[in-house]
Amino acid sequence: MEFSSGIFFLALAAFFLALSFLAARFVARSSFGRVLKSIREDEKAIQVFGYNTVYFKLAIFVISAGMAAVAGSLVASYINFVDPSSFTVMESVFILAIIIFGGLSSLKGSVVGALVLVLLPEALRFAGFPQGIAAQMRHVVYGLFLIVLMLYRPQGLFGEFKL
Repeated sequence: MEFSSGIFFLALAAFFLALSFLAARFVARSSFGRVLKSIREDEKAIQVFGYNTVYFKLAIFVISAGMAAVAGSLVASYINFVDPSSFTVMESVFILAIIIFGGLSSLKGSVVGALVLVLLPEALRFAGFPQGIAAQMRHVVYGLFLIVLMLYRPQGLFGEFKL
């Protein structure tokens, strides 16, 4: 199947985003998700109740690996070539920043964090900075935005936990 324009690929990516969000929401709201949350809170206490925490950790690892495989296949089909130099440490830091910005243990926060941190630098292109310092000023404003957020909302936008 070929997608001749970027808008069709965007629709495909949005479809898989919605599908993975609904699947993650279903898991989080199920009894399985409640056990995972209690494992995160206190693993020893949930073991006392007879739950095999290794089973639950393995199961959620497989589910998250499947979601990562879908995302990786979308990236690979979009850029048409994948090698180790395609993904740097800065990409990993950016993904971690998205999760922390949106809020730990929050599905909605992850989506909002990704939207804000991807769209904010693009919106700053139109801020009207002088040509000579535009790139540096965008980084400064972006950095100040993240610092203010961490000072006044350290758990992220929708998070439950402080770092």
